[in-house]
Order: sequence, then C-alpha cells, then structure tokens
Amino acid sequence: MRVRTNMLKPFLKYAVRRGVALFLTVVVAVYIVILIANLGGYVDEMIKSDIYLKISDSVRNNPAYKNYSPEQIKKVIDELARIEIERMGFDKPFIYRSFIYLWNGLTLNLGRSYRLVSNSGSSNVRTILLERIPVTMLLFTTANLILFFVSLFVGLVLSRHYGSLFDKIVVYLSPLSSIPAWFYGIFLILIFASLLRILPYGGLVDIPPPENSFNYFLSMLVHLILPVGSYLLAYSFIGIYNRRTYFLIFSNENYVEMAKAKGLPPRVIERKYILRPTLPAIVTDFALMLISCWMGSIVTERVFSWPGLGTLFYQAISLSDAPVIIGEVVIYAYLLAITVFVLDLVYAILDPRIRLGKGER
Repeated sequence: MRVRTNMLKPFLKYAVRRGVALFLTVVVAVYIVILIANLGGYVDEMIKSDIYLKISDSVRNNPAYKNYSPEQIKKVIDELARIEIERMGFDKPFIYRSFIYLWNGLTLNLGRSYRLVSNSGSSNVRTILLERIPVTMLLFTTANLILFFVSLFVGLVLSRHYGSLFDKIVVYLSPLSSIPAWFYGIFLILIFASLLRILPYGGLVDIPPPENSFNYFLSMLVHLILPVGSYLLAYSFIGIYNRRTYFLIFSNENYVEMAKAKGLPPRVIERKYILRPTLPAIVTDFALMLISCWMGSIVTERVFSWPGLGTLFYQAISLSDAPVIIGEVVIYAYLLAITVFVLDLVYAILDPRIRLGKGER
C-alpha cells in the first residue's frame, strides 16, 4: 500500500505539471491567433465601418427621414451607429476586447460569425462548425485510417523482406511523398473526371443530391474516391518507408537476436519483440492522426470543392471572419492538448522513468 502511495504522488505531480503546461500553451496559442485573426484590431475597425455604412444606407433610404437636413441625417446616423457599436462592445479598446475574446474562446463561448452562415442560415459559430466537422472527418478519417493500416502492415512485410525488389521500389518512390496531396489531386481530376469522365470533379454528393438515403451514401462514396486516392498516393510511400525502417531498427536489437538464438518462431519474435516495443510510437501516430482529421486540409478541400473545415477556414480568412477562425483554432488546440495529455499519462504509466524528475529518483 505504501509503495502504491509513493508511486502515486510523483505521478500526480507529473500529471498536474503537464496539465498546467498544456493549458498555458493553449492560452498563448489562442491569444496569438486572436491577435492575428483581428489583425491587431484592424478587423474590428472594418466591422465598425461596415456598421456605419449599413446604418447610413438604412437611414438615407428611409422615407421617415426625407425631410431631414444633411446635418440632422448625419446626427441620426452617428447616434444609431454609436448605439450599435456599444451594443456589440466595439466601443472599448481592442486590447481590452482581445482578453474578452480569449475568455470566450477558452470557455467555448464562440459567439456569432461576422459574415458566414450555416446551411440552415444560422450565424452561430458553433452551429457552423458542427455542420463542417463530420464532413471533414469523413474524408480525412477515411484517408488516414487506410494510410495508417496500409503503412503499418506493408512496412511490416517489407521489414521481413529487406532488400527485395518491392522493398527497393518503395525506397525509390518515397521521395514522391514530398509532393502534397492536392498536387496529385489536380492530375487525378484531369485524368478521371475531365478526360475519362468516370468520376466527379469534386463536392460531397451529386447535384441535385439523391433523395434516397442509400443512393446518397453511394454518391458520397464515389465523391470520396479522388480525394482519398490523392492522399494515399501522396503519403503512402513515405509512411511505408518509415514503418519499415522503424521495424528494421528494432529487429536488430540484441534481445531480438537472443530470441532468435533460443529458437523462437519468427511470428512470436515479431509480435513480442518487435511490434510491442514500437507500440507507443504507433499509438502516438494514430492518436495525432485522428486529431489532425478534425482540421482537414485547406488546399485539398478547395481543389475537390469539399465543404469541410478546411474550406470553412479558407472562407473565414478571405472574409476576415475572426470568430470562425478563432473557433476552429480553439477546438483544434483543445483536442490536441487533451490528446497529448492523455498520451503523456499513458507513457508515465508504462514507463515510470518519464514522470520522475531528477530530485525524485
């Protein structure tokens, strides 16, 4: 019981330290994004100008003010603009508002967008994001899961057949992964959509969308082929090469040679002495890969007209819609921090040396 208590204390200290450090990292990252998304307050000044212009157009086109002199109309416009600006909180200095934005972001009070709306017509940032998240996850979770398992199993096979023709082909082709997926996507569109006309150019489903649920699902699968194919074409070779190299490194360890000398079957050696030591790295890659699925890829989604978070991020930047930009970054920052925190705790449980400082050894 005492041993458990002695082990629990350093573990809890480590967990608290890591949790606080990750939270502070999220705070700093979100605040930097707030400053960038608002261009240091310039976006807020643009919004105040838009408010003034809208009220000015409304007043000047209102028959109730047709007998007013220009000076009176200007006073009415100034007063209405002042009231609206105060209502929205833009009458306060940006440095003050930036901390309000930070608090709202950290508490997931994402507010309302300035210009973008959801498919249902809502300007609520949370609603806008919730519409796009499943679409992005559909594409990138599918692509990343296929890529992960293909690279894992093919890399394992290549580690068994080091120096074979297939192994050399993968090694020679791995530099092709330096080219991004969207570049391959353009060629796939030109070949299969433009030239052969057997696959759609892009989008989530056909237009108009099929009314039958099964046909709608089939349409989505067909539209997934080219973007997923471009992703696999871009990153499969380097993924397989990395896994294969990692397995080769562990297969040359002394304990593996000893297991071979004992006459253990190759499958047992592979499972217990090669795969098991690589499990932490594999789990890390898998967890971070799943988190990356939430944000998507801006260029890839734009190339395939995929209506996910990447496209939304592009639209928000183009329209200087700071609440949407901040909302996306806040969600991603929290997910990434939580994932890293959980992984750190798992590693600390598996290897107590990780959680012990110099003074605790």
